[in-house]
Amino acid sequence: MKILLKKPALIILLIIFYENSFAQDNAVVFHIQSSHTSFSDTGRVNGHVYDKVFYSAAEHYHDSTALIIAPKGLDAKKTVDLVFWFHRWRNNVDNAASYYELTKQFIASKRNAVLVLAETAKDSPDSYGGKLENPGIFKALVTDVLKGLKAQHWIPKGCNAGHILLAGHSGAYRVMARIIKNGQMPIDETILFDALYGETEIFIDWIKVDKTHRLYLYTDHGGTDGETHNMVKLVAQENMPYLESEEGNINFQSIQNNRLVFIHSLHEHNNVINNPDNFWLFLENSPFLRSIK
Repeated sequence: MKILLKKPALIILLIIFYENSFAQDNAVVFHIQSSHTSFSDTGRVNGHVYDKVFYSAAEHYHDSTALIIAPKGLDAKKTVDLVFWFHRWRNNVDNAASYYELTKQFIASKRNAVLVLAETAKDSPDSYGGKLENPGIFKALVTDVLKGLKAQHWIPKGCNAGHILLAGHSGAYRVMARIIKNGQMPIDETILFDALYGETEIFIDWIKVDKTHRLYLYTDHGGTDGETHNMVKLVAQENMPYLESEEGNINFQSIQNNRLVFIHSLHEHNNVINNPDNFWLFLENSPFLRSIK
């Protein structure tokens, strides 16, 4: 995985201020604590060593935060659609929301849904998904998110989860795959932003099991091109329809007319999300998400 290139501190502060101001005008943004996020977890109770560097449990594997962004104008009565984002290595939910302009792109898409960033390995080079890899934990996290929204009076008491979409960057592939396999909640759509480093069979089995499931994959500057080519071969052997496309040729028709899309980007690993605003493009054209009236 490539190391996140940090922006100068002043620019970071200006971006965070702008993001917060923009969000306050267009959405409610709040944090909840959930015992059903990735950590703490016995698998990292003694921390983690990567490339001879030690990452302590207290600093990197103890945060149970979920960041929630609910747009003003949200219309959720019986159900509410949820988009879960999982960040890359050496990152955290708040920095990911700001650095990749996820909040801005989500609000700009005007989807009648809620964006959730659940903390995984915080500021650590680690793809391990902790408790979220275990059966039923993601389902419990969804319940906690709904409770948080109800406590903020953004959805009524009887409201349940509607469509659930997963999106993530780089090392997020593992926790996303394990959620698909073990989360015990139906996942309708998955977007991997330069993230297919493994777990390919899980993604293929998921796309095969239901003809409404949709999967989009970006490649290749993060080193995912090899595994992506492997997946193309596997889905071709299964006679599954798919689209291979250059990023510049992707538009709303590509998204709406194809449920399995492999996208080759000339952008660097950290630029495939918001340079251009690809997260916004897929949200706005997802068949599972309605627009805010």
